[in-house]
Amino acid sequence: MPRAKKSVSREGHRQRLRDKFLAHGLSVFTDEEVIELLLTMGTPRQDCKDRARAAMKRFGSLAGVLEAEAGQLQEIEGIGPKNAFAIKFIHQVARRFLSSRLKGRSYLHSAQDVVDHLCYSLSFKDREVFSALFLDASNGIIATEELFEGSVSTATVYPDQLFKRALNLGAASLILAHNHPSGSTRPSGQDIALTRRLCLAAMLLDIRLVDHIIIGGPGNWFSFQQEGLMDEIRSWAEKRVLK
Repeated sequence: MPRAKKSVSREGHRQRLRDKFLAHGLSVFTDEEVIELLLTMGTPRQDCKDRARAAMKRFGSLAGVLEAEAGQLQEIEGIGPKNAFAIKFIHQVARRFLSSRLKGRSYLHSAQDVVDHLCYSLSFKDREVFSALFLDASNGIIATEELFEGSVSTATVYPDQLFKRALNLGAASLILAHNHPSGSTRPSGQDIALTRRLCLAAMLLDIRLVDHIIIGGPGNWFSFQQEGLMDEIRSWAEKRVLK
């Protein structure tokens, strides 16, 4: 009899979470409650509150939990394959949504959406990942793609593959982005040198390099364009093209 009461109590708690979401959306949820509700999708008849708390403690944030590998999630007591699947599936759906909603939109009117997408897709990765946004002649966004992945401190970028993809897509301009797993957004000397080389190569192919964005975490980013570095790099590249 006590077990039945406990089961009813759990289901009542879950229903309250569902009703809360339907009435107010996600803004009134704590990150822990979001994870708890995701875990219930894979464990319909068990209490997931402690598991959600343990996941937050292990990975530090909602984004950290979403970015964790399925095997890492299952290292937490009570989180099994179905729970991990639910979390990873929802995460991938969100990434696809944020990417697809940008296609066809003007970058000039969607700059903040682009940054939001990059922060979501690149934050909390434990490896450097290099991405590119391909734009058409009207600054419309053709595609956003993750192209190269590297170590904790560096990602090897292959310019020939980057520009082959740009030409195949008919891109007129590019926005580059990569993450710093350390959380720092300060561009390294290597970041600046790479941007120079890619800007020069782009210019020779009549493709404009609009910006290079470094992601350090949610809401933490650095724009070469906004900080004035992009203009300096373009000027440097133009002098070499004219020689």
